[in-house]
Parts: sequence; C-alpha cells; structure tokens
Amino acid sequence: MAATDIAHDVLRIRRLGYPDLPRVMAIERRAFPTPWSLAMFVLELSKPSGVCLTAVRDGELVGYLVCSRYDSVWHLMNVSVDPDHRRVGIATALLADLLDRVGTDAQLTLEVRESNSPAIELYERFSFRAAGMRRRYYQDNGEDALIMWRATTGLDAHGVPHRPGPPRAGA
Repeated sequence: MAATDIAHDVLRIRRLGYPDLPRVMAIERRAFPTPWSLAMFVLELSKPSGVCLTAVRDGELVGYLVCSRYDSVWHLMNVSVDPDHRRVGIATALLADLLDRVGTDAQLTLEVRESNSPAIELYERFSFRAAGMRRRYYQDNGEDALIMWRATTGLDAHGVPHRPGPPRAGA
C-alpha cells in the first residue's frame, strides 16, 4: 500500500459542532426508523457537561456519538455510523475516544434494541453488560431495549478487561 493510500483513509475523531448538524441529520434519517429531531441534537450540544463527537474520514462526516452526564453517570444516548461506512471500526473509534475523554473508570449506561446484535457485540467489547430491559421502549415497533452498564471492575488502565494468564509457578 502506498503512503498516499494510508493518508487517504485516515479517520479523525473531533468534537461535534453546530455546523455538522445537517450531515448528522442526514445520517440519522438513514440509520434509524425513528430519528432524533434537530432540536434534540441542539439540546445535547448545548449541555456543557456532555460529550458529542464526530468521526470524519477524507473530509466527510461518517459517524457521531452523543453522551450526556447525569450526576456521576454517563448516558450514551446516540451512536451512529453512515450505513455506507459501517463495519470498518468507526463506532469503535468513537467509543474509544469517548472513554479517553470521560476516563476508563467512568460509569456508563445505554439502551440498545434487543435485536441489534452488532451494536450489542460492540458494547460488550467495551465491557458493557446487560443489566435489564425497558419494555416496549422503541416507539416505531414497540421493541424492547436492553439496558447495558459498563463494568469497570477488572479493567486495566486502558479500559480493557483483564484476561487470566497462565498460573504462576507455585500458585
């Protein structure tokens, strides 16, 4: 691969801003059966304690994340990647950047459609675990939402779960 090919495919994570909202709304409408309104995004961007991020590849906004803080708990409200850019690590990069910003020991929670296996698998890789259900949470079809919490015990300094190693001699 040539150096120009590598530079061409750089993904940059940065804060989401008001000028990004037209592209965010376009992705939101393509990604979800009941998209957030523009007013919902404006409200989240106006919260000083929230973290709103965007992923930009080759100058194009391809994904975003919205996370709000309520007291000592972070609520991951919205993660989306343009359908044409999925399954290449964009949501993973957004979540990793979020954890860098809020701290790997921060408490995080979220709701996810029970049927959204790819998202559930992604969250599980970041140590989120199912902790309950919100019945008929999604208005478009009455689907249940899985409530997930990020377990911070058993994580190393980078937020990665500890893996048991081979037993030590004499153990």
